[in-house]
Amino acid sequence: MNDTNTVDFTILNNKPLIEAIFELRWGLTTNDQGLKTDPNYKLLVGRIYDRLKDTYPIPEQLMQASIPDELAAYVIQHRFRTKEGGWPLVQIGPGIMTLNDTNEYVWGEFYDKAKVVTQTLLDAYAEAGQVLAVDTLILRYIDSVDFDFEKEDVFAFLNKCLKIDVSLGAGLFETTKVSSTPINLDMRLTFPSLAPKGALYVRFLRGVKDGAPALVWETQVQAAGEDAPNTGAEIVTWLGEAHELTHKWFFKMIEGKLLERFK
Repeated sequence: MNDTNTVDFTILNNKPLIEAIFELRWGLTTNDQGLKTDPNYKLLVGRIYDRLKDTYPIPEQLMQASIPDELAAYVIQHRFRTKEGGWPLVQIGPGIMTLNDTNEYVWGEFYDKAKVVTQTLLDAYAEAGQVLAVDTLILRYIDSVDFDFEKEDVFAFLNKCLKIDVSLGAGLFETTKVSSTPINLDMRLTFPSLAPKGALYVRFLRGVKDGAPALVWETQVQAAGEDAPNTGAEIVTWLGEAHELTHKWFFKMIEGKLLERFK
């Protein structure tokens, strides 16, 4: 797959996106106490910021930065923003770096930023004489649609609008003093993926967006362990393939009324 990617990029004027996230995790060193640490992390945070500050000039140190190194594995500690309170942003902690975007997300721009962030991380470690061993790659999208759980049947909506067929027998409710309106909803499914190699995760849950009840769903592609590529070129290829997969799933799921609603 080349950098241009061949997916049909349908533009949604009312897109349901809450957040798009690219996450890269790398292997840590196990110390004498059996805890995972990154001995180079604190020095490399500054080096990474120096390389990114032209695009992400606003650094934020999070409260988690005070956590002892021995307990901070894969905990986000720093953010670099494009502007005060703005998006997209880069986050970093021992063994983890993410690129996050929200309303202004456009795939082509996000893809280019992800390539730069990835190469920056690899270069910073290489300069320190370290080889970054990628452990996990994740491309994750969180979407939502307004939904009144008290007035509408969420299972009928999932079936009709998102191609998800879930049902509980009516007799379960008719013969018991239990309401058929769920107080909570959190359903997760995982499927193996061959291109890219790894797994596809989908999740549906009852949530809130802008103070209103919403049906939230996540689509995530993950490559871990031996499935995770290590070189910059391989990671870029994986990212394009992961996006093509999530893109196809998303538009197939919303095909019909939801697609018209989001256009």
